[in-house]
Amino acid sequence: MKTTRRRHLGSLALGAGLLAGTACSAIQLGKSGAARVVVVGGGFAGASCARALQALDENLAVTLIEPQMTYTACPMSNLVLSTSRPLAAQQFGYGGIRNQGVTVLHSVVTGVDGVARNVTLSNGSVLSYDRLVLAPGISFDWQALPGLDEAAAQVLPHAWRAGAQTELLKGQLRAMPDNGLVVISVPDNPYRCPPGPYERASLIAHYLKAHKPRAKLLILDAKDRFSKQPLFMQAWQTLYGDMLEWQGLSDGARVISVDAPTRTLHTDFDSISADVANVIPPQRAGAIAGIAGVADASGWCPIDPVTFESTLQADIYVIGDAAIANAMPKSAFAANAQAKYCAAQIVRSLAGLAPLPSTLINTCYSLARPDYGFSVAGVYKPAADSWLQIEGAGGVSPLDAPVDVREQESLYAKAWFETLTESVFGG
Repeated sequence: MKTTRRRHLGSLALGAGLLAGTACSAIQLGKSGAARVVVVGGGFAGASCARALQALDENLAVTLIEPQMTYTACPMSNLVLSTSRPLAAQQFGYGGIRNQGVTVLHSVVTGVDGVARNVTLSNGSVLSYDRLVLAPGISFDWQALPGLDEAAAQVLPHAWRAGAQTELLKGQLRAMPDNGLVVISVPDNPYRCPPGPYERASLIAHYLKAHKPRAKLLILDAKDRFSKQPLFMQAWQTLYGDMLEWQGLSDGARVISVDAPTRTLHTDFDSISADVANVIPPQRAGAIAGIAGVADASGWCPIDPVTFESTLQADIYVIGDAAIANAMPKSAFAANAQAKYCAAQIVRSLAGLAPLPSTLINTCYSLARPDYGFSVAGVYKPAADSWLQIEGAGGVSPLDAPVDVREQESLYAKAWFETLTESVFGG
């Protein structure tokens, strides 16, 4: 697969093309009065959707509700662990979104009434809506792994929400013995960013190789197959040799319980004590999904693939990591694409028009060291009850590529992040 900067820029523009196809509907809607759309969650999905809605029609009353004043992005945050990249480079405010005309409220949604069409905030105020978009991201299933809870995560950091946990894990890596053992526990699917644990392992190994060359890194995986597996394994062998070891489900490596005080991870056949243990918890949709009644027994949110409207609650849409989008991975790129697509369908719905299906693209970059990258791209289409990958479309970086190709892809990865974050939070 040939990777170019144009490819990822074109992918980001895909949603804009779909929006342009509904512009006349937006103008008609604006003339008839302002419809109210509330978006809950200010990450890549929610922020992108709010901006796309406002871009369609400046007369729409779009409100974005997000508890945090500053958003800390997960993509590229693994570089904070391994290099001098500051956490501040991952942080973005909401000024650009306000400048576009979106009302941004920093609050917590504590209730959703789908019949009355309103949401209740933590201060007791109530906002009415004509359409509601939920982009809650993930929450952690603290009941799924015995011994792991929020308190234990202060000893066994997950760092699966970038921020304080990232700094905690970074500090532990810096403080560990020069001949120490780092263990990363990876849950079974689904979870946010499928290749993320393996990029993290790579970049931690990069740090260890430079600063603690007698250290070891062990990945304990609850599955036997993972995203970009051949590319990662080739990179590990080439870059890190015996320093990094991966064990999967067939090796008995699934972690079944943890003991935080001793940093011990228990598998079906072994108990492993680590100097640093990065335990990534099993996940489900963010808490508001349960409050709103849009999550099913799996903990995730079923949606109509043509619109992203919840199949459990009318006029409520779910986008990003929380949604069951089938073949589409839970990634920032996918969240951004889904957000633009969903915004277009909401405007058509408010105008009384039928949805307009379209294909979506996801591109995912990974770094095996700061200057060594590779990627996978997929093209997806909505079917009757699911999102399907279009066979033969997209592709993956080739194995055995020369070093200059890997270096070029690492530059594309960083350019992609800058392009995406500017489009979502800039202005």
